[in-house]
Amino acid sequence: MDEGGSRIRRRVSVRKRNRPSLESVFAASPATELKHSDEEKDDEEMVAGSRRRKTVDVQPVEIIDSEEDMFGDYDSFAENSFLAQVDDLEQKYLQLPEHRNHATDHANEDLCSESDKHNTLNVTVVGDCTELNIGDHTKNQSRHEDVSIEPEADILYDVPSSQVLFFENLHNSSSDLGGPSTEEKDWNSSFPKTVNEELPVNSREQPQQTVESSSKIRTSSDANRRKSLKDHLKSTMTGNAKAQTPIFSRTKQLKETLLSEEINVAKKTIESSSDDLGPFYSLPSKVRDLYVQFKGIEKLYEWQHTCLTLKSVQERKNLIYSLPTSGGKTLVAEILMLQELLCRRRDVLMILPYVAIVQEKISGLSSFGIELGFFVEEYAGSKGKFPPIKRREKKSLYIATIEKGHSLVNSLIETGRISSLGLVVVDELHMIGEGTRGAILEMTLAKILYTSKTTQIIGMSATLNNVEDLQKFLQAEYYTSQFRPVELKEYLKINDTIYEVDSRAENGMTFSRLLNYKYSDTLKKMDPDHLVALVTEVIPSYSCLVFCPTKKNCENVAEMICKSLSKEYLKHKEKEKQEVIQNLKNVSGGNLCRVLRHTIPFGVAYHHSGLTSDERKLLEEAYSTGVLCLFTCTCTLAAGVNLPARRVILRAPYVAKEFLKRNQYKQMIGRAGRAGIDSVGESILILQEKDKQQVLQLISKPLENCYSHLVQEFTKGIQTLFLSLIGLKIATNLDDIYRFMSGTFFGVQQKVLLKEKSLWEITMESLRYLTEKGLLQKDTMCGSKEEFQNNFHITKLGRASFKGTIDLAYCDILYRDLKKGLEGLMLESLLHLIYLTTPYDMASQCDPDWMIYFRQFNQLSPAEQNVAALVGVSENFIGKKASGQAIRKELEEFWVYRALLGELTKKLTYCVKAELIPLMEVTGVLEGRARQLYNAGYKSLTHLANANPEVLIRTIDHLSRRQAKQIVSSAKMLLHEKAEALQEEVEELLRLPSDFPGLVASSTEKA
Repeated sequence: MDEGGSRIRRRVSVRKRNRPSLESVFAASPATELKHSDEEKDDEEMVAGSRRRKTVDVQPVEIIDSEEDMFGDYDSFAENSFLAQVDDLEQKYLQLPEHRNHATDHANEDLCSESDKHNTLNVTVVGDCTELNIGDHTKNQSRHEDVSIEPEADILYDVPSSQVLFFENLHNSSSDLGGPSTEEKDWNSSFPKTVNEELPVNSREQPQQTVESSSKIRTSSDANRRKSLKDHLKSTMTGNAKAQTPIFSRTKQLKETLLSEEINVAKKTIESSSDDLGPFYSLPSKVRDLYVQFKGIEKLYEWQHTCLTLKSVQERKNLIYSLPTSGGKTLVAEILMLQELLCRRRDVLMILPYVAIVQEKISGLSSFGIELGFFVEEYAGSKGKFPPIKRREKKSLYIATIEKGHSLVNSLIETGRISSLGLVVVDELHMIGEGTRGAILEMTLAKILYTSKTTQIIGMSATLNNVEDLQKFLQAEYYTSQFRPVELKEYLKINDTIYEVDSRAENGMTFSRLLNYKYSDTLKKMDPDHLVALVTEVIPSYSCLVFCPTKKNCENVAEMICKSLSKEYLKHKEKEKQEVIQNLKNVSGGNLCRVLRHTIPFGVAYHHSGLTSDERKLLEEAYSTGVLCLFTCTCTLAAGVNLPARRVILRAPYVAKEFLKRNQYKQMIGRAGRAGIDSVGESILILQEKDKQQVLQLISKPLENCYSHLVQEFTKGIQTLFLSLIGLKIATNLDDIYRFMSGTFFGVQQKVLLKEKSLWEITMESLRYLTEKGLLQKDTMCGSKEEFQNNFHITKLGRASFKGTIDLAYCDILYRDLKKGLEGLMLESLLHLIYLTTPYDMASQCDPDWMIYFRQFNQLSPAEQNVAALVGVSENFIGKKASGQAIRKELEEFWVYRALLGELTKKLTYCVKAELIPLMEVTGVLEGRARQLYNAGYKSLTHLANANPEVLIRTIDHLSRRQAKQIVSSAKMLLHEKAEALQEEVEELLRLPSDFPGLVASSTEKA
């Protein structure tokens, strides 16, 4: 090739690996051309000519995935390989030292005039072709456009791009470390030129040296460099040849990269203390879209934004927040739970007070779980697995009642998985001060605080007063606001006058209006409190709740109101009301309460604990959809499911025979006003003149304080706590147990609650009682007589008692009954098992009609009468009450019960035929609906999970779109849980056991 050829185009065929741009490689040193003797030119032209013959007329090569094409034409070290050509050229060149001397002289001239040549090297990539533009001041063009012509015999001309990058990295590392000499740096920087063109830098720095000595040095140096170059090429190309290049889908790579970036951004955002929390409070924008789609929430309230951006929340500190009912507390908790599930990838536990609220929340969040990839698991009633299934990838949101939440936490501690619980949310936190359930809630939170320092606790309530004690117990921050989306107006009614509650007034109330409703003499006798006048101002266009002191009063008031209503009320949604009546008949075996049969056509019903769960669900659904417009109810509805109303009426300032508490009053009136529907909410408290002063104190005094019931509930509180502490090995000696107790809510309030005995004395007494009962055993360390050094361990009976959540007052009685049952267990019917599984404390709640009881006894079969005789129930002693309790598998001697009670539990839970049980597991499906689905061909969970909600609406009578979507979502969630459980079981079966003999031996040898 002529020196300084103008422009040389090189067409590169696409191979397995894309070659990177060489611009950064060649830019390290400007091209330096050396003049050579005629002999050298002849040799080099021979090499170049052979190379031209190889590259001329070569057709573009398609993408080849074969391993044999890894290096194209240079994947061999045979005689005709590229390295062989390089080696031959080196040997031939080294045999002509006189030519090198000649070349050196010319090289000095060229290096001195390098700045005058302005040679440049540009790399331009167009499609699959790479153009190399060399020399801006050249005159001659190549004879063939696709012929690849290399300036001189460039060593790297045909080197794969990975080799070029290798030399670039070698050059950069040498420069950074400062290890190589200046000569080596300059040599590396000029490697794009041919070996023949290379010159050591010292030929310029020391021109006075003799020709002979410099020639020897240069010849030796060049030989070493060539050897080094050849070794580098061989080792690198060999390594590349052995390495298997993975094949990736470009689309998959892009998706994975995008997902990785989003996760990293979310993690950084979560860890950041900045208020800039990303698209939707560190969550994907999809979450915001789902809230719009499923709940119609387009924008958060100001207080919700403030709460979510609190520094304490971002730092994952424990938090208590309090707002009025209907203020939107739950939405904040849901967003925090989603952050934990999606961003931090940890499980979440949500504790709610009642089964109905758990089921309502399950229905509301199942759709989010399916869309966002997490499980929603129900822990209420008979549902829930202990310990929970350990998921491989997806995380779980456990929604539990207070009792089930406690058992769940115990199982996580026992299996060493409590740290997997990232967040615990407690709704209605004020219930920590309510009897047995409050004691259980306190135990749950105290164990979490003691065993897991990384679990965050969020508590919320509408009625909190002594927050300081709760803050100290939970080590939490506090946030409160008086925000309410709908204004609430409070009224008092005395006789026929209505007063508005006004804290600025002298006596706390101001005159509002007189009731203007024409009453007949008969109606006045029936309705002296003017309830009919108050409710007809609202219904049927709006909804109304009437709180009554007792269950019987609820039924009486509902009947009385319906007797006074006009027949126009019968026409409002008449068809839908008949459907409700029919559904109620279906779930109650064709029998419907006389009161409901009369009141429902008017849009009125009662709501109290006397209803079955199925009846209650049907009535609540009818109220939510506007079919029913009036509920007469007890105070339990105030803390139950979300059933707001335009007007709330309190029939009297009493709950049963006790005067109303401030907390109860706030819970009840908090139901007034529906966000997004009503512009205002009203509450009216009906009172007599004699109660006026007490009521005025009620509406003005602060909320009641909540106090620990851990010691008051002796057998269900502190003793059960100590038994579980030792059983779970949280604390096993007196000193540790006392330290644990000091950190409980009771420990915080001990100065107020303990008057006669100290906490230390109560702790010692409780441990002594458990030991005497045979639930604990004591052993002294090193023979010490100091009681605080005593270690305790739990007995089998004690473990069965605390795992079965059995009241310790009955555990020994239950044990005796079960032992006796084994002597002659009657299996001809389920009567014997039902007797053994009936809770003991239910006996005190039974008040049977003994004549009915006697007649029913006489109708028993001979086998069932034998059961009665076996358990001590005879005709002569018919008053003896049957009792029993649930069984745990902890006592091996009772294995037969474990085998028998599983199926019985399902039958007692659903009380339906066996074929309907799979459908009844779906949240929101009752017996009547299950029968409809079964008859329509939806006979399994899989059928429901794959159902189209629109088809369900057309197929199933009286099924709303919202109900259909909830049923499908719940079925999908259950199906995913079962599939995940089976996958876990498969992996467990295929996993090599940790105690496998070979593994044990090898680990012993290593040790």
